[in-house]
Amino acid sequence: MNNSAFCLTALQRAFSGLLFLIILSLPLQAETVLSEAEIIAKAEAIHADALVLDAHADIVIPSTSLSYLGEGGVSKVGPEKLTAGGVNAVVMSVAVGPGTRTPESDAEARALAEEKLAAALDLVNASDGNVVLTTSAAELEAAKAAGKPAILLGFQNARSLEGNVDALDYFYDAGVRVFGLNHLGHNDFSDSSRPIYDGSTKSYEPTEEHGGLSPLGIAAIERINALGGVVDISQMSKAAALQTISLSLSPVIASHSNVRAVSNVTRNLSDEEIDLIGEKGGVIHVAAFGAYLVALSDPDLLEAVKAVRVKAGLPEEYSYPYELYWELEDPAAQRAFLVEMRSTIGRGSVSDMIAHIDYIVDRIGIDHVGIGNDFNHGSSIEGYADASEALNVTIALVRAGYSAEDIQKIWGGNFLRVLKMAEETRSGTN
Repeated sequence: MNNSAFCLTALQRAFSGLLFLIILSLPLQAETVLSEAEIIAKAEAIHADALVLDAHADIVIPSTSLSYLGEGGVSKVGPEKLTAGGVNAVVMSVAVGPGTRTPESDAEARALAEEKLAAALDLVNASDGNVVLTTSAAELEAAKAAGKPAILLGFQNARSLEGNVDALDYFYDAGVRVFGLNHLGHNDFSDSSRPIYDGSTKSYEPTEEHGGLSPLGIAAIERINALGGVVDISQMSKAAALQTISLSLSPVIASHSNVRAVSNVTRNLSDEEIDLIGEKGGVIHVAAFGAYLVALSDPDLLEAVKAVRVKAGLPEEYSYPYELYWELEDPAAQRAFLVEMRSTIGRGSVSDMIAHIDYIVDRIGIDHVGIGNDFNHGSSIEGYADASEALNVTIALVRAGYSAEDIQKIWGGNFLRVLKMAEETRSGTN
């Protein structure tokens, strides 16, 4: 190589290096900032394309409290609201509340479950084919393609099994595909995250009765797997939830549970539960329930909540802030307590939902979060009072930076994956 060629090469290298340094020093191009109109248009397109599924709502019967329903005493997930909100499917739960542990009380629970099951089927039959009862992932997808709102049946509180694991087969044959063993109070199958309060003794039942699942509960989880049902751990005690997640042959869901680290109430999920759900492929569905959304891990807010409870004559200890208001005998005292507690903790908002979704995504990933609102049983937040306002959640997710693929997973894709895996468990065991 001659000297002139060497000098030219050296100059070229020096120039290239200088150019590289200049490029590195330039500011990165800012991300495109969408206008509000563009955000809404993007959200509308994503919402229309996604399988928008609410993983938990209660079934309305004549005895349903008007305080749980929408204006005019109507269901918050009625067909017209589903259509208005672009909601393709809702898991409607054959749910019963707490009761005494007697055969007579269990029989009453079974009768209530039968009434709710009949009400859901009547809703489908009265729709003239416009609402579809689905029992599989394929049927959910077909209903979406046909543009018809779909109902998938759930089950909550093993009291209505009357101590008989084989009764799960009856509910499965009736169309139920999502099974949760707990509600308020322990039962013969499993411990609850919310031990029941005895007004006569002014004390709670023990924190744990079975240490998680009883032998009946273990048998129930095994039978749900064999049937191809989805196991739902919402409302379970921490020990019962961890045991169930580990025992189940297919991934579990929490159909309507939020994050305890953000909102410190007993029926929200601890980090340990969240981590194990993610490890096992399950999905946590965040609920639009103000008392489980707001920042009750804030020490100042906790003290304010305790002060309101003590003022009303209720114990400081609680499973969630509004708990035990029904123990107040005077209706006026009930109303005063509810009004003061609402003003103290706030109603909750869509942005609160996003905070819980963000927490789950950051901790265990986008494949493990969904939405399940508990409408018709207390859910109603600012911007998301019923199914007709579901688009507001999608708009908030777009604004928070979630992609179309992310949002499709959150709204229904993750649930659909778990349902398919449960179906595969049935085909592999039966």
